[in-house]
Amino acid sequence: GVTFTMVAVEGGTFMMGATSEQGSDAESDEKPVHQVTLSSYYIGQTEVTQALWKAVMGTTVSEQRDKNHIRWSLCGEGGNFPMYYISWDDCQTFVSKLNQLTGKRFRLPTEAEWEYACRGGKKSRGYKYSGSNTIDDVSWYGANSSSETHPVATKSPNELGIYDMSGNVWEWCQDWYGSYSSAAQTNPTGASTGSYRLYRGGSWFNDAKGCRSSYRDSSTPDDRGDGLGLRLALSE
Repeated sequence: GVTFTMVAVEGGTFMMGATSEQGSDAESDEKPVHQVTLSSYYIGQTEVTQALWKAVMGTTVSEQRDKNHIRWSLCGEGGNFPMYYISWDDCQTFVSKLNQLTGKRFRLPTEAEWEYACRGGKKSRGYKYSGSNTIDDVSWYGANSSSETHPVATKSPNELGIYDMSGNVWEWCQDWYGSYSSAAQTNPTGASTGSYRLYRGGSWFNDAKGCRSSYRDSSTPDDRGDGLGLRLALSE
């Protein structure tokens, strides 16, 4: 009984990493800027909500929290709030169960797919954040969130009509964390091995710098944090 929307992202070529609008905020692991070409795909219009997670997995955000951090606080609770306290490993289980229920092949986005969608794909206007150079227009982050998540799609969308790719909760990507190469790539899937999985987009507790389109972070696949969520992808 829970519905969700996937947005079509037309494939194309873009420059990934610390492009000029990121300015002096860019970190060393966002370099070198490199050319990436992607096939078309779909990505979630919003982060996976607590309602969708419960419909698939049967667990609430408080039950997820209690798997690791029983004394940690809840940072926004309700069906239309983004799900969090989610590990990369949890994401794989969720996707597998969702695919059994729907007969489709949902997955996490690759890091390149995530950044391309965040930047607005072929409709990109070259913003620093997802959909604007003014972060408060598009993001719940440390300066305006009142220290909690907010219902999805309550800020403005980006050029593709996608919400909350800057702020609210971090979003796990499929890739291992690794260094960039300067070589042009087609449909890259990141490092072949590693110890940390990538997540992107910043969260309710981050400063503006951490919510930029090119900012990268990572953690162990079993980490469940109060700002860690996910967004679905689907190949065409």
